[in-house]
Amino acid sequence: MDIIFHPKYLEHRQFGTHPESPDRLRSILNRLEKEELTEKILIPESAERGILEKTHTPRYLDTLENSYGQYIDGGDTYLDEDTYEIAKLAAGGALEGIKKALDGERTLGILRPPGHHAGKDYGGGFCYLNNAAIAANHVNTGGVAIIDLDAHHGNGTSDIFYSDPNVLYISAHHHGIYPGTGESVAVGQGPGEGYNVNIPLKTGRGDSTLDLAWTEIMKPILVQYQPKTMIVSFGTDGHYADQLTGLTYSSQCYIRTAERITALSKELCNGSVSYMLEGGYHLECLSEIVAGLVASESGKEVSLEYTRVSDTEQKGKEEILEAKDALKKYWELL
Repeated sequence: MDIIFHPKYLEHRQFGTHPESPDRLRSILNRLEKEELTEKILIPESAERGILEKTHTPRYLDTLENSYGQYIDGGDTYLDEDTYEIAKLAAGGALEGIKKALDGERTLGILRPPGHHAGKDYGGGFCYLNNAAIAANHVNTGGVAIIDLDAHHGNGTSDIFYSDPNVLYISAHHHGIYPGTGESVAVGQGPGEGYNVNIPLKTGRGDSTLDLAWTEIMKPILVQYQPKTMIVSFGTDGHYADQLTGLTYSSQCYIRTAERITALSKELCNGSVSYMLEGGYHLECLSEIVAGLVASESGKEVSLEYTRVSDTEQKGKEEILEAKDALKKYWELL
């Protein structure tokens, strides 16, 4: 698995004790080095303006470039004088990942800042440019599946592709928290109707619920869609130790889900899958999950500390049924 990282990602800063800090990436890199999993790290180039305009409006890009020294949302997402340049490097990392994936390689972009809350003409939720969407729009032939495992709904990604059948967006997320979107009935519109798949989950849902969502919704829809490549918005903030959400996934649950995605990609699209870091703010959990993902790609294992499982009885079965009911018009779901 190729790892994509640029040292300048560590220079992006919010303020004070903001959870989206450079320490997130430092913790990942330190754990990968400890586990001897850093053999191949690719340093990406910055994404060019013309490529960004396939996803974001020129006016919004101008704002990011010229309006630093302010917040672009209610106070969580600060625009500093170097933010735009670093965000373009993160987008460049996403592009590097999808290019490699289209050649049948699996990649992990340790990207920062994250991207899935950024829409065509807005940012927020610590996001400026939508890395996953920029990568998906680079695939001119369509047939892209984006699987969003971050505990927050990727409203930006959803909005960008809401009317687009060329990109299947699947999100399993904590219902009722920021950004407040992602209802199961929000299935897309026009030619994109049915290609926006939301699985909103209540507080306390964990391992067995995500397993059920994979088995009964995610996997069957992916099999029917037959993607040419997969992008995974890989956020780990649904972990039980992460304080920003109320889901209760264990570390092994994240790694198991990633292994399932990788295995399915081998069946459907020659192993073409690119993982791109989104959220995840408990440093030890974040680093052991990412190390576990990289190790599994090499047939190795890492020792996991955060392995408590509190949802063993499919607590979210009702939410899964509601999501299936909203989607059964478009997909064959048992």
